[in-house]
Amino acid sequence: MFDALSEKLDLVFKKLRGQGTLTEENIKEALREVRLALLEADVNFKVVKDFVERVRERAVGTQVLQSLTPGQQVVKIVHDELVALMGGGEDNSLDLAAKPPVSILMVGLQGAGKTTTCGKLASWLKGQRRNPLLVPADVYRPAAIEQLKTLGRQLSLPVYESRADQDPVDICREALRHADLNGYDTVIFDTAGRHQIDDFLMEELARIKAAVEPREILFVADAMTGQEAVNVASGFNDRLDISGVVLTKLDGDAKGGAALSIRAVTGKLVKFVGLGEKLDALQVFHPDRLVSRILGMGDVLTLVEKAQATFDVKEAERLQQKLKKSQFDLEDFRSQLQQFKKLGSIESIMGMIPGMGKAMKQLQGAQPSEKELKRVEAIIDSMTPSERADHAVINGSRRLRIAKGSGTTVQEVNMLLKRFTEAQKMMKQLQKLGPKGLMRGMGGLGKGMLPF
Repeated sequence: MFDALSEKLDLVFKKLRGQGTLTEENIKEALREVRLALLEADVNFKVVKDFVERVRERAVGTQVLQSLTPGQQVVKIVHDELVALMGGGEDNSLDLAAKPPVSILMVGLQGAGKTTTCGKLASWLKGQRRNPLLVPADVYRPAAIEQLKTLGRQLSLPVYESRADQDPVDICREALRHADLNGYDTVIFDTAGRHQIDDFLMEELARIKAAVEPREILFVADAMTGQEAVNVASGFNDRLDISGVVLTKLDGDAKGGAALSIRAVTGKLVKFVGLGEKLDALQVFHPDRLVSRILGMGDVLTLVEKAQATFDVKEAERLQQKLKKSQFDLEDFRSQLQQFKKLGSIESIMGMIPGMGKAMKQLQGAQPSEKELKRVEAIIDSMTPSERADHAVINGSRRLRIAKGSGTTVQEVNMLLKRFTEAQKMMKQLQKLGPKGLMRGMGGLGKGMLPF
């Protein structure tokens, strides 16, 4: 989402670093370009004006002008002010410290992804050892109730039974009573959205709020709508006093102005962000990590957290032993591919590694695509267990069968097997070099085994 903004800010900072010393004049020129970059990213005009003024006040000072690395110092000031702009340092955690069941009211316009976000949030809470109940209270949108029930089945989460002919306030009141009697400690209410704010919607939400006394009222905003999302959030906040914001579709190609503006305009913190359609694609919002990615500094902490949540320690130890014994086979490689896919897209993973975002752009087309990774997995899936354990048994007829079964060509199957054989030989040689050699080998393993 922030690619355009990142590129423009990078150009500004390159100019500053190249000048060696800074004056009020070149700082003023740089901040003019920063201002334009933020406005083009659809950040609120008043927010941009205040932000640039704060940076200017800090940058035009003796401490910066006499610094040995003034350009880097300005980058740090911009970093710190962007983090502060989005509420960095403030506690954006959910308020769940109350007598259960704790109510969470989800509000927003139709089409923002509210119902899906309800399921994602319930799944996240389950991972935090909570026992959530989903409540479908949108009786107006066709199939809204069934959609939440379907999500509940996919996530193995309980969903309260409601009907489209019921009053939404009664649904919420009865669901809260049901949760209390059945030991659910958190209740997530999926309320109705509209295409625009109207009095009927707000009056209904106000009555639901009075009935369930929510600890959290989360406004779900589509980040793709830019400043309109900020304006709508302000409208909901004026009527309901929301407690926080969930920004959806932050992985899209919008300019990102909503994420940068919403805290300053509404006074409410972004608590979660949706980064994809998968039901685990909901993350706690960390302003400092987002700013680091915008400024090309990566986001190693999020990558580590995703890896810790994804990779099986026992499986990793088993793989390490097989590598030491030179027994790494295609079954192991498929397992690693599946683990890797859980981390997200290759582009998103590389964007979290400092410097790799720029490298990915420079090597556009050279890195493996999601489609190519799926093709490799399809080829391995079309093999029998014995073939994956010992690819040497795969003769001409077997290769033809594997190609037909995976929807690929015999040439692609041959290429995968050739690269895999080369990688195995490389791993044997690197075993003699100890752990450092092994790590270098693992770094090239993907390149060696992928047919491109």
